[in-house]
Amino acid sequence: MALALQLGRRGQGRTWPNPSVGCVLVNEGRIVGRGWTKPGGRPHAETEALAQAGRAARGATAYVTLEPCAHHGKTPPCSQALINAGVAKVVAAIEDSDARVSGQGFAMLREAGIEVETGLLADQAAYDLQGFFLKTEQGRPFLTLKLANSLDGRIATSTGESQWITGPDARRMVHAMRARHDAVMVGGGTARADDPSLTVRGIGTSHQPIRVVVSRRLDLPLMSTLARTANEVPVWIAHGHDADPMLVESWKGIGATLLPCDSDGGHLSVVSVLKALGAQGLTRVFCEGGGALAASLLAADMVDELITFEAGLAIGAEGYPAIGAMGLNHLAQAPRLKLMSHQRVGADLMAVWRR
Repeated sequence: MALALQLGRRGQGRTWPNPSVGCVLVNEGRIVGRGWTKPGGRPHAETEALAQAGRAARGATAYVTLEPCAHHGKTPPCSQALINAGVAKVVAAIEDSDARVSGQGFAMLREAGIEVETGLLADQAAYDLQGFFLKTEQGRPFLTLKLANSLDGRIATSTGESQWITGPDARRMVHAMRARHDAVMVGGGTARADDPSLTVRGIGTSHQPIRVVVSRRLDLPLMSTLARTANEVPVWIAHGHDADPMLVESWKGIGATLLPCDSDGGHLSVVSVLKALGAQGLTRVFCEGGGALAASLLAADMVDELITFEAGLAIGAEGYPAIGAMGLNHLAQAPRLKLMSHQRVGADLMAVWRR
């Protein structure tokens, strides 16, 4: 099952709106087939593993990270494929919460005389597949917030200079993190100040996540890097219902996808933004700030995982804070997260926090 989980992670960022699943077939103590969900969500992991195993699948045990599907979509159900292949046993980490499956896949297998075991490494599978479950159950994707800041929590000097606070090793790791998410998201202020490309570079992959900008007024430069490359790598812009219609049409005209969202107290509601992204099928979003967007996400309890890179320099109080104003008067109001891990990355310190 640990191998199946590793295989499933290979598809992260590429399989939305479907989950990224891994499957391993074992017959008489020997691995005879392995697979993971392919880009776009098809073929499924079980289909890939069965194709590799061929006749060796008969009598085998299938280790799969998620309950095999039971419904007819673009392809026949994986539960039926396992039955047809003559698999003797299915060990699944976790049940699928999708109403089209939700126990029905297990029922199909048991009715066909196949032994079913569940719960092996379930916690790890639940974490890996949390984005899919959140989209299915709450209509929003899993949200990772990444902050790269100085020792005193600053992301730029008072003049806006921010390149580079962290070192090359940390930046390379961030590109790998981008590649494992469906989308990379920033606020409008960051898009204006940094003119980012938000692409994955320097790690040997051609895959590019969706690029999302959150800008209520849609006041983004039409000659920016994002605008000039909107037909090459998708750009989605979450904006308010009061955005200038001419700007809406201009961005549509250069190839961007526009997502109107509700406002909350003069700012875009981050809950509405994430719901809009979930409605488009996204399961995993990697947010890289800036400070105002980070504060809004934390205040709304929408941050599932926080990854911080801390560099060994101090910028001072006049610099831009990594997290903007949250209007808190008491510590009890502050969102608290649990430290999961920390490690040195080049000259910087990376920490992973979760809700």
